[in-house]
Amino acid sequence: MVGKLDESLLRDVGPFRRLDRAQIREILDLATPRRFDEGATVFREGHDADRFYLLMDGVIRVVRTTAGGETVTALHIPSGQLFGIAQALRRETYPATALCARESLTLSWPMGLWDRFSARYDGFAEEGYKTVGTRVGEMNTRIVELATQQVEQRIAGTLLRLINQAGRKVEDGIEVGFPVTRQDISEMAGTTLHTVSRLLSAWEKQGIVSSRRRHITVTDPHRLVLIGEGR
Repeated sequence: MVGKLDESLLRDVGPFRRLDRAQIREILDLATPRRFDEGATVFREGHDADRFYLLMDGVIRVVRTTAGGETVTALHIPSGQLFGIAQALRRETYPATALCARESLTLSWPMGLWDRFSARYDGFAEEGYKTVGTRVGEMNTRIVELATQQVEQRIAGTLLRLINQAGRKVEDGIEVGFPVTRQDISEMAGTTLHTVSRLLSAWEKQGIVSSRRRHITVTDPHRLVLIGEGR
C-alpha cells in the first residue's frame, strides 16, 4: 500500500525534491500504486490521458505508431521520472504508448490533479516541464543524428544513451539494465535489423560489446564513444 511507503524514499526524486515530509505524505495519500509485468502496457497512444505517473522502479519503453501503422521505439524512461504527463503538453490524449521494458512499479494520480500539484508544491511544475524539455531535446538530437550521421555513429549513440539512462556495472562492462532486442536498436537508430546485427557482430569480435538473448553489455565504452564521434 502507498500509505506504508516511507516519505524519505522519495526525497531525492525530482518532483518531491523541494518538499517537506508532510507535503510528500499528502501527495502519496492521493496516489495509486501498481506493479506491471515486463511487456505490460501502462497506457496507449491516442487514449484519453486520465492519469499521470511516477516510475518508482523499472524502465518504460515509449513507442510511437507511424502513419503506415508500424510501431517505433522512441525512447526509454528510467526510474525516478514522471511520464504520461499529457497535461504539461496541454494534450487530452497520450502522444505515445508506454510499455514496461522490465517489471515496473508506478505511482499515478488523476490528471485533474496536475494543475493543483503544480500550483501548490514548490518545484513540481518545474520538474514536469524540465522533463518535457529533456525529452523534446532527446528527440531533436535523434532527428539531427538521422540527418547528419553515418549508421555506425547512430547505433553507437543509441547504445551509449541506453547505458547512460539505465546501465548497470557488471564484471565485463556496463550492461543495458533491461531486455532490449536488435529490432529495438534498429528502430531507435533509424536503420535496418540486418545492419544492426552485422555491426553488433563485428563489434563483438572487436571486444566493444557482448550480447546474449535480449541483453547487451558495452565492454569498451571509450571505443564506442569514438565510433559515435565518427573517429
